[in-house]
Amino acid sequence: MVKRIKYILFLAVVGYMLSACVTASKVNYMQEPGKHGVPHYADTLSFEEYQLRVDDRIYVHIYSLDEDISRMYNSGSGSQGRRQMSGSLNSSTDLYTYLVDGEGNIEFPTIGKIYVRGLTTREVKHKLEDELSKLLKEIPGYSSISVDVDVVNRSFSVIGAQSGRYTITKEKMTIFEALALAGDLQEFNSRKEIKIVREKEGVTSIKTFDARSKDIVNSEYYYIEPNDVIYIRKIPGYSFGINSASTVLGVVASTISFGAFIYSIVQTGINHVKAKQARDAAQKLGGGNDEE
Repeated sequence: MVKRIKYILFLAVVGYMLSACVTASKVNYMQEPGKHGVPHYADTLSFEEYQLRVDDRIYVHIYSLDEDISRMYNSGSGSQGRRQMSGSLNSSTDLYTYLVDGEGNIEFPTIGKIYVRGLTTREVKHKLEDELSKLLKEIPGYSSISVDVDVVNRSFSVIGAQSGRYTITKEKMTIFEALALAGDLQEFNSRKEIKIVREKEGVTSIKTFDARSKDIVNSEYYYIEPNDVIYIRKIPGYSFGINSASTVLGVVASTISFGAFIYSIVQTGINHVKAKQARDAAQKLGGGNDEE
């Protein structure tokens, strides 16, 4: 009976360790759907241009053949403004950007308030070009202008793994590029259940997907958006540090050795108690024979 219990315990320990082991199927990207629990995703790939939100900052540069107009609207050179796209705001950069206020407006020189909330940078560009053209065409010798609009300091956040805030360096950034920018996931970070927390127009949504699936490149989960929060959880077994078959065997061997050690101590104590009981019984039996 004791041997059977030990055998069952051994199988249970081995089974748990193997299930907790970090295997290639748990950490590899671009796996074929349908294998190892990797899901299929429908072809829902779409990319929507970013729509401006309250507290965004936009960089605006005016191009004109008229140097006076260029100097009037541009506090710095175009190249300087471009460099600010990938950097953080500071006191000097702040002079070249426009804040989207709580009402969704920016305050632009000579025009005043312009409503930009919910517009893309392309739409803001056309809107500014129209407004400036109406204003400046009355000036003698007026030449056409062109406007360049960009959102500065676009970023996303990662929590649960390589936690931090990272700058979006291109117009279309994929989930794989975002993870690579954050240093990629470690072997104990789950690819199976990645969550993206996204807020639009005051409504927060949570998207959950399996980054191991090859189908993800054609799905709605492929592109991230500014201000996204990517949550990465740990896979089961992390607390045991199990990441290979050799580790599993080592843990199992150690567990069995420790169990055998405890069993020997307990068995020795039981044997000692039984021996003492036998001696006591023999002594009582011997004493009874002497009286007869």
